[in-house]
Order: sequence, then C-alpha cells, then structure tokens
Amino acid sequence: MANVVVVGTQWGDEGKGKIVDLLTQHADYVVRFQGGNNAGHTLVVDGKKFVFHLIPSGILYEDKQCLIGNGVVVDPGVLLSEMAELADQGLPVTPARFTLSENAHLIMPYHCALDAGSESLKKEGAKIGTTGRGIGPCYGDKILRNGIKCGDLLDADLFKAKLEENLAEKNSIIINRFGGVGLKFDVIYGEYMEYAEQIAPFMGNVSVKLHEGRKAGKHILFEGAQGTQLDIDHGTYPFVTSSNVVAGNACTGSGFGPAHIDAVIGILKAYTTRVGEGPFPSELFDETGAGMQSRGHEFGATTGRTRRCGWLDGVVANDAVRLNGVTGLAITKLDVLSGMERLKIATAYELDGTTYHAMPGNIRKAQAVKPVYEEIPGWQEDITSVRAMDDLPQKAKDYVKRIEDLTETPVQILSVGPDRAETMLLQNPFEK
Repeated sequence: MANVVVVGTQWGDEGKGKIVDLLTQHADYVVRFQGGNNAGHTLVVDGKKFVFHLIPSGILYEDKQCLIGNGVVVDPGVLLSEMAELADQGLPVTPARFTLSENAHLIMPYHCALDAGSESLKKEGAKIGTTGRGIGPCYGDKILRNGIKCGDLLDADLFKAKLEENLAEKNSIIINRFGGVGLKFDVIYGEYMEYAEQIAPFMGNVSVKLHEGRKAGKHILFEGAQGTQLDIDHGTYPFVTSSNVVAGNACTGSGFGPAHIDAVIGILKAYTTRVGEGPFPSELFDETGAGMQSRGHEFGATTGRTRRCGWLDGVVANDAVRLNGVTGLAITKLDVLSGMERLKIATAYELDGTTYHAMPGNIRKAQAVKPVYEEIPGWQEDITSVRAMDDLPQKAKDYVKRIEDLTETPVQILSVGPDRAETMLLQNPFEK
C-alpha cells in the first residue's frame, strides 16, 4: 500500500494529466482535491486525445475508483457534459467507479457572471487572467460561509433558501456594479434541480471511502491541478488561482490524514511556461521562445490561450520542492529541447544588487527580478523513440542530472513525447 500526491511545480500546464495517467496503472483510487474546471489535463492514448477538466483522468481505466474531494468546486453542467462525452466514447461513468463529495461546493451561474464582471473592471496589467469559470467567486462564497454544497441539492428546501438569499445579493452587484442583467431565480432553480437528479447517485463521503480504501491496502493517487506558483498562499499573488495547490491540500481537500502520504511527485516541464498575467522571470521574447511554443504546442487546454515560454527556472523548481516536500520529479517535454545548441537554467535572481534564491513575496520585486543563468550544451538528436535512460544522448542525460543536482531531488519519471507510451518510469513511487 502507498499513497502518492502529484503536483505541478511551475505555473501549471506541466503535463500532470499524462503522469497521473501513467501512475494510475499502479493505483486503485484517483482523487481530485482542489480547483475546478479551470484545470485542463490532456492525455494522448494510442493517438487519441482526451481533455479532462473535472473528472480525474484515471477514469480511462475501467477498474479504478475516481473521486472528487471536498476541496474541489464543481460546475455540475460541466461535470455532466464530461460524463456524457466519455459515454459517447464507450466509457460510461457509473456510481460504482466515481464518487463526488457531498461537501464539494457548487459553482453557480452568478459566480461566472461575477468572475467576468470583476475581471472586466481591472486595468491592463492588473488583470489576473482568470478563466472566467466562476472558480474564484465560488471559493470566496465558501470562505464567507455563503456557499452552496453539492449535498445541498438533495434538500430542495435548503437549496431554495440559499439560492434566494445569494441571488438577491449577487444580482445587486451584477446590475449596479457591473452594469449587467440580473439572473432569474426560477431558471437557475429549475436547472439545478435537474442536475440534482442526475448527480445524486454519485454523491458520497469521500473521506470515508478513502479511509476504508487505505485500511484495505489500496493504492491512492491524489491528482493536483494548476502549479505551485499559482497557489493562493505561496504563489505569485495576486496572479494566482483561488485554492491551495500544494501537496498539503491533498489531505485538506479530500479528508485524508497527512500521516498516510508516502510520496509527492512534482511535475517539472523541461522548460517553463505560463498562461495569463503575472511574473515570469525566465520568459523569452525571441525566436527561441517562439520555437518552444511551436514545438511544444503550448496552448492552454482550458482556455486555448498561447502559453508564454522561457528557460527552465531553477528558483521556481526549488520553491516547489520545498513547499510540497517533493520526493521525486517527473520531467516532461524533454523532447521539445532537442535540436538546440545551448540551454539555460535560471539558478537565482538579481535585483538592485540583491540575489534571491526564492521567489520574492513582494509582487513588484517578483516582476522586476532578472534571472541569473548557467548555460549548458544542448543535443541535436530526436529522442521521442527513446525508452530507456541509458539510450538518451549524453547531453540530454547531463541536462537531467543537472536538474537533479540543482533541486537535490531524484528524477523518477521522464517524458519524451505526448503519447502515453513515450514515458520512462525510472522509479515507481508506489513501490516503497
């Protein structure tokens, strides 16, 4: 028995979905513990592309239990749409293999309206780059104790009372502050009562299920979304997501005891990307960055926006190792760097004569720092067909070794292409 957490070490889009898919082969349960449908996990299996926003990507395996924990915010329309798409592809989602926490909070239509309205009022340079999915306002209501939980859908009178109270307040903001059109109670109530009928069979106590699974000796995999520098507490605030994405929240967001976590796998893209606004010290604005974007197909799985690209940031990587307690790294998209004469890694930042070895907490400093680079030779060979570490070009092995030395963390998984088969499992974290 082993319990493993997978987290992103950068600004998201590191390839978590693919690594979770690989590790799911060795797991019994796969759990989402934070975020919502602002996440986008892309998998390519036998040339077929799958994109998941809410349902754990382990759903592609018919013998796995998939769970959405209390730390996730859920848009029921998106959830049911994903389930319908999977059914159309011959992968029906049933209560026997999928559980939705009754304590997860519901994204409501007014959350999406508030999300879009708030972003529209921000000046250029201050915009967060939100996906507009209502994630932030939903988490805000949760903290303010105004939220509506999935389980509330099963009590029509309770849901009605909460909706009436919330809608009156939210419509006032939508109309008077954002100049929008108020939302109709009857429309929302009717829509969500229909959702209630469809998702009721899937609701349950995720914490209890995980507890029983652990006692029965099951392997549990916790699937994180976004990346460490987007964490609401530890990221480049305010250009962050609205939840804690670090490994510690795997426990809080699912109801699982921290003493039972055995390993934390940090997903590290071989270079660095970011979607939306915010600091990005190693960002490239030249042909090298454009080449990474093109070869890496760097478009957001959720928004379709082009990802900003830059050299590997060792400061960001070390922040993630420290904050998550990373026990092993999974390097993705190493193949994208093939054909480059020289590679750079940021090992520190400098600003006004001061050297930084961690991301500054002051956002203006984080935006102004300059990376301190070390340069190492690149390799020319195509590595997408490589299936063993020993078969990599020596310079590619040197690059991987430098990452291990810089982070003081072993590389346990290495990806050299988008397909499930183009991945080397060097050390299985489920094998203690």
